[in-house]
Amino acid sequence: MKPAKGGSTKASFRASEFIVYPAHGVGQITAIEEQEVAGFKLELYVISFAKDKMTLKVPTPKVASVGMRKLAEADVVKKALDTLTGRARVKRTMWSRRAQEYEAKINSGDLVSIAEVVRDLYRSEVQPEQSYSERQLYEAALDRMAREIAVVQKLTDSEALKVIEGQLQKSPRRTAKTEEPADDADVEEAA
Repeated sequence: MKPAKGGSTKASFRASEFIVYPAHGVGQITAIEEQEVAGFKLELYVISFAKDKMTLKVPTPKVASVGMRKLAEADVVKKALDTLTGRARVKRTMWSRRAQEYEAKINSGDLVSIAEVVRDLYRSEVQPEQSYSERQLYEAALDRMAREIAVVQKLTDSEALKVIEGQLQKSPRRTAKTEEPADDADVEEAA
């Protein structure tokens, strides 16, 4: 087998393996099949996204260019969950620009970037309501994150959501309104 672009071997995924496809989240490879397209034999991963009721066929040489990856390792999941406890970093730019940045982070497929979106858009009961578009982005990021954590930690989707919500509650700004977070948290966030 020749290494594909990106240095990995062509068939780096197995049938029945869970993967992350950046634009759609967690999916499962149901088969690796060969198809003839325009006179050429092409090897394809057949990926099922059960929650979206969708099947996707990805040519094996295109895996690197579309950003398909294996599930996050335990240390990446821990880093993503730790990200949720940090202070939200909301830039003071127009919402349309921030929304594009959040969308790009969600579609990057990077679990830590998705966790940043969840952290930045999360609202507790004591905070003001979200706009419709904020809520949509928050739900999309939360869903992607929960699905990957559920598969990695062998939890149900609802158990994964509880883990995420538990982490969000630990954030300094989620505590009582009268309590101000310590200034050293600002220094830590800037690092």
